[in-house]
Amino acid sequence: MSYGENGGFGGGSYGGRSGGRGGYSSSGSGVPKPVKVGDEVEVKIEAVASKGDGIAKKDGFVIFIKGAKEGDTVKVRISDVKERFAIGELTA
Repeated sequence: MSYGENGGFGGGSYGGRSGGRGGYSSSGSGVPKPVKVGDEVEVKIEAVASKGDGIAKKDGFVIFIKGAKEGDTVKVRISDVKERFAIGELTA
């Protein structure tokens, strides 16, 4: 096996198109997110995703909420936070 196989400096996310400064995959890296797991927030559903989840934003950060309908203002509990979005669940 040579060094170039399985990544090395020429592949993977270390360099090239998939990473590095200004690369698409580093967008938002290290930026504090406005929500964390367990937070309860009130948001307005701005749209509905193709899979039927409501889409809301908190300080520009996208939150997907299953079962929410466009135009609703709902309280949600954040159940998961990813690099570019969060998932929330409706609270009673």
